[in-house]
Amino acid sequence: MPPHPLKTYLVEDSRVIRDNLIATLEELVPAEVVGVAEDEATAVQWLTAPQHTAELVIIDIFLKGGSGLGVLRALQDQLPRRRLVVLSNYTTAEMRRKCLALGADRVFDKSYDIDALIAYCTQLQLATGAAGATGSARS
Repeated sequence: MPPHPLKTYLVEDSRVIRDNLIATLEELVPAEVVGVAEDEATAVQWLTAPQHTAELVIIDIFLKGGSGLGVLRALQDQLPRRRLVVLSNYTTAEMRRKCLALGADRVFDKSYDIDALIAYCTQLQLATGAAGATGSARS
């Protein structure tokens, strides 16, 4: 039986990065990208609609409209709990602190943390595939 793909939603305004990330996740994790957004409003609208499900949300900080911080803020107390990770080129200590305070589980830098992101997603996929649903424990 094939593994349960990790249902993933991407909030990324760069088409090139988005397309490359989708291909990488689907090939290496395995993940199923269930939706994408280029701006905060679209992401929040999709992610807060009860009919939409994603086990993992990957969020960039700088978007075409709004910011990844706004997406994190909107999802902070939402249930069921999803894994929220930030993938950005702007990962200063202060930005990491803000993201984690707003509910991000992890913060990855686009320049040098792609392997770590893939490892994290693979670990999450294995955990959710075995359980059939995401757990509530934070890593």
